[in-house]
Amino acid sequence: MTSRYDMYSSRYPLLPLKNVVIFPKNVVTLLIGKTRSIQAVEDAMSRDRKIVVVSHSEVGVDDPEPDDLHEMGTLAEVVSIEHQQGGNIQVALEGLHRVNVIQWDLARPFFTVKTEQAMESDNESAEAHTLVNHIQELARQYQESKSAFSTDAFDMIQATTDPSHLSDLLTTQLVRDAAQRQAFLENLDPCQRLELLAVHLTKDLDLAALEQRIKDRVREQIDKNQREYYLREQLKVIHDELSGEGGNEIEQLRQRVRDRGMPEEMEEKVLKEIVRLERMPSVSAEGTVVRNYIDTVLSLPWTEQSEDRLDLELAEKQLESDHYGLDHVKERILEFLAVRKLTTERGKTGASILCLVGPPGVGKTSLGASVAEAMNREMVRVSLGGVRDEAEIRGHRRTYIGAFPGRIINAMKTAGTTNPMILLDEIDKMASDYRGDPASAMLEVLDPEQNHAFNDHYLDAPYDLSNVLFITTANTLSSIPRPLRDRMEIIEISGYTEHEKTEIGRRHLLPKQLEVHGLDEDRIEISEKIWHQLIRNYTREAGVRNLERQVAAVCRKVAAGVVKGRSKRTRVTETRLSEFLGPARYGFEHQFTENQVGVAIGLGTTDVGGELIPVEVAIMPGKGNLTITGRAGDVMQESARAALSYARSRAETLGIEPDFQEKVDIHIHLPEGATPKDGPSAGITMATALISALSKRPVRSDVAMTGEITLRGRVLPIGGLKDKSLAAHRIGLRRLIAPADNERNLVDVPEKIASQMDFIWVENMDQVIAQALDFTEQPEEIDPTLKKQLTQVAAQEPVQDISDVTIHHSDLAQF
Repeated sequence: MTSRYDMYSSRYPLLPLKNVVIFPKNVVTLLIGKTRSIQAVEDAMSRDRKIVVVSHSEVGVDDPEPDDLHEMGTLAEVVSIEHQQGGNIQVALEGLHRVNVIQWDLARPFFTVKTEQAMESDNESAEAHTLVNHIQELARQYQESKSAFSTDAFDMIQATTDPSHLSDLLTTQLVRDAAQRQAFLENLDPCQRLELLAVHLTKDLDLAALEQRIKDRVREQIDKNQREYYLREQLKVIHDELSGEGGNEIEQLRQRVRDRGMPEEMEEKVLKEIVRLERMPSVSAEGTVVRNYIDTVLSLPWTEQSEDRLDLELAEKQLESDHYGLDHVKERILEFLAVRKLTTERGKTGASILCLVGPPGVGKTSLGASVAEAMNREMVRVSLGGVRDEAEIRGHRRTYIGAFPGRIINAMKTAGTTNPMILLDEIDKMASDYRGDPASAMLEVLDPEQNHAFNDHYLDAPYDLSNVLFITTANTLSSIPRPLRDRMEIIEISGYTEHEKTEIGRRHLLPKQLEVHGLDEDRIEISEKIWHQLIRNYTREAGVRNLERQVAAVCRKVAAGVVKGRSKRTRVTETRLSEFLGPARYGFEHQFTENQVGVAIGLGTTDVGGELIPVEVAIMPGKGNLTITGRAGDVMQESARAALSYARSRAETLGIEPDFQEKVDIHIHLPEGATPKDGPSAGITMATALISALSKRPVRSDVAMTGEITLRGRVLPIGGLKDKSLAAHRIGLRRLIAPADNERNLVDVPEKIASQMDFIWVENMDQVIAQALDFTEQPEEIDPTLKKQLTQVAAQEPVQDISDVTIHHSDLAQF
């Protein structure tokens, strides 16, 4: 099958190069910035990746025409392409064979040319093979004398038997002048090219031998220290003569390394790299890699430190001025600083690593910034959200093209001190794939027993992180691997109350947005009543991020009025609030305004705080099928089955037909079906709604509930009581049924919220039913003994039918 590009008269996009000549089987990486050159590369990528590269015949011309370019070039293949900042692209090209340009097409934004392959002379003669062996021997002597070739390049020189390939390979290694390289490219006789290279190598070997004889004579006359001094002075003079004033850059690099005070192992490694750099040609691609490595090491802090300021009184003032509320969190941070101060005074640097966990917008990142400012440390924020590659943490090995250090080392370079505060933001958003697990790489970073010798792949040497203060943030703990979680001390930050949001908006958000929008401090007046309406009707969140957006929207409206000529102070009223922000997006009162049969109000926790989650149950004629909808997880479905089993076991007592499951189908639905839900704490909610639907008794609409249920009706404790209490209070519910074992968690609920709530602590489902169902009207089919028994339960009389049999309790529950 014939390709659409034949050996003769083929048409390709053309890439003109200045001072660069690419040979067949030679891979070159280029940074391209000109628009038409980028278009030529993109055209090649859209076709078969092939492109013709030719060099300028007139070096001084920046925008060449066909007369300014050589007629012979190289057909190359685009190996890789990478887009850079500023619209530039970095491409790797591999030469295929020599071509002659026979026709130019100037119609497109870039040149396209018709070419034919330049056929080389026959190189299979005995003379050619003899010449190859001779050249390889000269190259071996040259390598032993000067070590001019990299290991890979030397191995290829010794391994190849093709005269053409050998001549091209040596030309790329030995010839630096662009005009000479072009002459070698245009020479189609491989044997003749090898002869020219043999002359070149022989001259260099003679010079090397002469230099060696001089060194030998000098070595006999001076000792080791004098010899080193003499050679360096000689080299300095040579550099100065070649480059003018300040030309001895290599010696300056050596001096900088000695002055940095880095560890002996690192200093020795960098000095060896400088020796390699000194021996490499200035235009060598590998020389650029070595120079970048040296510059990176020199830019890192090795001895620089900021002086810690461990004044607890000052730190407390800083935290109070930057954040309202969060008293428990502030207290824990001050305790952390106190321990840090005492351990520092005793010469110990190890300290716990804080992990601030909470919903978005509660101030985790700003708390870290306040700690850094209070301690007088440089702060660097490292965002870990979406990081999937281990090399993002540990860095890339220098064997890869475009290698760079990891984010931790880059953070140290940015900080400029060995004891900064590094904020690892969104540590729960890291993921893993075939490129490695970045969470595992973080173990070494956050472990005080290991991070004194953190090994970044790019540095390839230990770097001390023991003086760094690490603070991490996360929205949830469930996605953080257990080994990583064990290395951090968790500080949970729950959502703000309405009063706290009001104070934060008044003290922080409004002044900040007034400054951002160029308004005077007294331009906008918002009363406490309007703040409450703004929070209730336009936000539904645990933090204050959306509240800040709404305040910004008000400021924009006022700013527009100021520009139009309104000079008076703006007082935000209910009417103006609606004009500025539109109709209310949320209602403060929940949607259930009356008691309903088969509908119970549950509470759950999400990444953004507590949420109201009602449970609906419908009973219909059928054959005993149970359907659960609303994206309920496995644990929640098991809770529903446990609730059904409990209802069946207590059917006679609850006034339900014992054989109801043989006559009806039951459908349990959790509204907002697009949101996944899981966890065992919906057990009593589903049981209450189920019993209500089967007994035809309505559930009180002013009661919310949470708790796990067992087969025998026990109510087990749940997590997230504070978030759920805040959610119930925010919705307007003041009665909350919760497990008795959670009464000890009441101290976590803000005192102002707890004083306005009526907590009903229950141990079994009989107590739940007594408090949740409406008994003002008796259904006709109810068991006459039920009312009396439930009245006794409500009076806290003990219930005997309680067992220890439980169903699937999970700490990972969201509900």
